[in-house]
Amino acid sequence: MPRITHFEIPANDPEQSMAFYERVFGWTFEKFSGFDYWIARTGPDDWPGINGAIMKRRDPMQPMTNAIDVPNLDDAIRSIKASGGQIVVEKMAVPSVGWVAYFKDPDGVILGVWQSDPNAK
Repeated sequence: MPRITHFEIPANDPEQSMAFYERVFGWTFEKFSGFDYWIARTGPDDWPGINGAIMKRRDPMQPMTNAIDVPNLDDAIRSIKASGGQIVVEKMAVPSVGWVAYFKDPDGVILGVWQSDPNAK
């Protein structure tokens, strides 16, 4: 069953945001190569919870999002559309990591869908 496995926090000043989350919660960050994107480790892997990221805000209205891990992104996109959802960011590759798209559910909530794929280009 697909589950939420990742979050993204958009920030106008990612360095300031990372400093805040590090001071307040003890999170650690590692820059993702080639992007204004920093992976956030929110705790040990054997604790409940998920890790995420802070990214440079791309749009003034960009919300914080959660990503749902799916086995097949194309199938998920078809199901989203058939069920009344709307794709707001088309499928795109994260090279050597996977595929991602963003959608609005029928109530307007934006979420991401993610498929891991080391062959993504």
